[in-house]
Amino acid sequence: MLATNSKISTHVSRCGGTVGTRQWQSLTVVYETCGQGQPVLLLPAFSTVSSRAEMEPLATQLAAHFQVTVLDWPGFGDSDRPPLDYCPELYHPFLADFVRSHFTAPIIVIAAGHAAGYALQLAATHPQTCSKLVLVAPTWRGPLAVMGVPPAIRKGVKALVRSPLLGQALYGLNTRPSFLKWMYRRHVFVDDSQLTPAYLEQRYQNTQKPGGRYAPAAFVTGSLDPVQTRAEFLAYLEKLTLPLMVVVAEQAPTASKAEMEAIAALAPVQVGRLPGTLGMAEEYGNEVAEQILPFLQGVAD
Repeated sequence: MLATNSKISTHVSRCGGTVGTRQWQSLTVVYETCGQGQPVLLLPAFSTVSSRAEMEPLATQLAAHFQVTVLDWPGFGDSDRPPLDYCPELYHPFLADFVRSHFTAPIIVIAAGHAAGYALQLAATHPQTCSKLVLVAPTWRGPLAVMGVPPAIRKGVKALVRSPLLGQALYGLNTRPSFLKWMYRRHVFVDDSQLTPAYLEQRYQNTQKPGGRYAPAAFVTGSLDPVQTRAEFLAYLEKLTLPLMVVVAEQAPTASKAEMEAIAALAPVQVGRLPGTLGMAEEYGNEVAEQILPFLQGVAD
């Protein structure tokens, strides 16, 4: 279980709130809280650059109406990054423990990208913890899985990146600002004018923290995929008894958008559509907040 949180001063608050930590097993997990009212938990998308900073625009807008908590997943952001075997069997119990120990009433959960499957599993298996669910540009397959790379090769890539010397070198090449800019332009942001040198340097520094390569290697190779098939993903949806909204990213890559549309096709899912691709929760955070607020406040009121 998670230990009691304590305020810290070594991390920067992204949305003008209070930054704190919780201990889970041997890990220190960083989160921050801002605003007042009904509790909302924001879950950043998994990615090589995953950080609660991505949720800052959305968190800032929602904090005018709710008490918003946004965390850095274990292995990402300012949370600890030990050389663990990062996998769903780690993140599912972590998320359930965090919610049970941090909140005293059912919460609204808003999950971006690859975090969608973990939010769905939480809501389906612990329905008493959640009051509603919003999935923003949801996905469930890591990049190499989407590309059709066979599991055996993906496993080998993961082992290579985790190796002491060559792995760090490969990770370094794939997190250089020039590579990050290429990645963002390819499938994360629509407007590349936002990819300023200062922005890319911030994201680069996030990737260079000690132990930074282990969790991203798991994500890229599909080891963080919460399910293996679309049918499994949709099965979580069929178990839900709470209100659900999905926001589809109109410029998302074809394979990823097909997964979003499969969710949107289910009844009684409420559907929103906005410009953007896989980084929509960050790039269009203000617009996402504006679109989901009526859905959120319909329950909050």
